Amino acid sequence: MEFGLFTCGYQRRNLEQAFADAASFGYDYIEIWGGRPHAYAPDLVRGAAEGIRRLSEKYRIPVRVYTPEHNAYPFNYMMGDQEQWEDSIRYLKTAIQASALLGAEAMLFSIGHSGGLSSDCRKRRLMLTMQLLSEEAQRIGHTLLLENLTPMESDGYTTLESYSSLFEESLPGIKAMCDVVVPFVQGQDPVEYYRKLGPEMAHLHLTDSNGVDESHILPGDGIMDMHTLLKDFRDAGYDGNVTIELVTGYVDDPTTAAALAIRRIKELL
Repeated sequence: MEFGLFTCGYQRRNLEQAFADAASFGYDYIEIWGGRPHAYAPDLVRGAAEGIRRLSEKYRIPVRVYTPEHNAYPFNYMMGDQEQWEDSIRYLKTAIQASALLGAEAMLFSIGHSGGLSSDCRKRRLMLTMQLLSEEAQRIGHTLLLENLTPMESDGYTTLESYSSLFEESLPGIKAMCDVVVPFVQGQDPVEYYRKLGPEMAHLHLTDSNGVDESHILPGDGIMDMHTLLKDFRDAGYDGNVTIELVTGYVDDPTTAAALAIRRIKELL
């Protein structure tokens, strides 16, 4: 396994601080959050990607995953009218191009809240979105990661059973992943994602949990048995990228959180 730093927690800092911390603390890569002021997709395709590539080269820390902000204002492809959906698709296609410009291995997109659409409407909207994004990714030779969310964040495909059904008819270039909080808060074992999805699962988001809501907590500060979790994934054969996904709960002091997170994980290993 190789461990990545997620830059979402650094959104109040200069992006270079995230690269410097990743290099200093022993992270293997960065998963970059795609929002302003750091890496908003339209800014990247207008030339800002070059500055991030220079940071990656300077600190010898690759950007392996690009995760554009897209489940809240103003973009959510699962919610809104036809015009809003089309706008979201244009944005995500731009994000795929931006991800490639960064030199990332993959772009991550997730299944947001539909605002209460029927299950049939949710499925039609999601499957059409996946098809269009798959076509764009294939056009430029890029890979996509599809993330499901907790029931507090989304009203569709939150369980392993429903999520895995999306991969029964594979769309080229779209891979599965697991955010360990999603199954944990629903009483499911996160390692079952890899046992069920196998090679289709290409990414892991690792963090601790309070077991109650969608909070992503510093490893060791929640109630998950992190040692057993990591051992089970290893024993099951997962040896891919693992992003320690600390988000907005740590924006006041992301450096301290990033240092503690990787130290605790490496101690467990």
